[in-house]
Amino acid sequence: MNHTFDLGDGIRGRSRLPAIYVAALLGLLLAPVCRAQAADGLPARPAEVRIGYQKYGTLILVKARGQLEQRLKALNVAVRWAEFSFGPPMLEALNAGHLDIAATGETPPVFALAARGSKLAYVGYEEPSPEGEAVLVRKDSDISRLEDLKGRKVAVSRGSNAHYLLIKALESAHLGWKDIQPVYLLPAEARAAFATGAVDAWAVWDFHLAAAQESLPARVLADGKGLVANHEIYTSSRDFADRYPELTRILLDEIGDVDTWVHGHPDEAAELLDRQLNVGKPALKRALSRRGYGLHPADAALASAQQAVADTLHGQGLLPRPIRVADAAPHGDGAK
Repeated sequence: MNHTFDLGDGIRGRSRLPAIYVAALLGLLLAPVCRAQAADGLPARPAEVRIGYQKYGTLILVKARGQLEQRLKALNVAVRWAEFSFGPPMLEALNAGHLDIAATGETPPVFALAARGSKLAYVGYEEPSPEGEAVLVRKDSDISRLEDLKGRKVAVSRGSNAHYLLIKALESAHLGWKDIQPVYLLPAEARAAFATGAVDAWAVWDFHLAAAQESLPARVLADGKGLVANHEIYTSSRDFADRYPELTRILLDEIGDVDTWVHGHPDEAAELLDRQLNVGKPALKRALSRRGYGLHPADAALASAQQAVADTLHGQGLLPRPIRVADAAPHGDGAK
């Protein structure tokens, strides 16, 4: 069973889903899954796995290929796919108990962990893709270096991986967050604002970055090289990670298989993605060419990298409290 719905476009111009929105909309669309107990007292498999994904990344290709559904069908487990326009609202849904697995950039998990009662656990991550996000300016802009962003309007999606990139880029130019005028927009709105000149720069990630490079008069002011790692990170609810490590391993196996396939078949992968996104194969081939390939289970290296993100965001006053990333390691077999 393959159910898909889109929550991304319903939060235009807002960086955070109100609690009532999550409760009302997700409560209707994602019915609670019964967690029956097996006769031996161990938790049985759930009736379905609820997976949050975005319009670019490995999971959209896992979904398109359909092999995960076949593997889980043999275990009498269905898959429910939930599409989001970017990471923070996806992890709000996970924290609220409406998702089991999610894939985001490196910043949303840190914001999610800062929420009181967070249920997030790390399960895996991809190799770095620092060139897969950048700060863009228009080709005719008088902005030629990061220092020139002082006092300018910069579009960014709050809590996204590009948010962290922008912070690190400003730091490298000895600028702080208060030195710019951040304009918090979702990717589609940010693209329109950038194209019309309503903002001076745009911090953004692939595929949106590649699409802008192909179809807008845009140039890269700075990408993530030397500034950020830009890992794709897989998280789950702690309950799911601890109770169903078998299902987590199956999903990670499929992600690893898709990584290998994409790395060896970029043209076919771009064509498959274009059927989902309709932005053109050249943009998608550009995006795929700068991705890092190689899946790792959650480990100490990931915890260290995420702690650095958390410490930076807390130092900027963007987190309500300090967090300890190591506390989000899964407790079950999936952690091994």
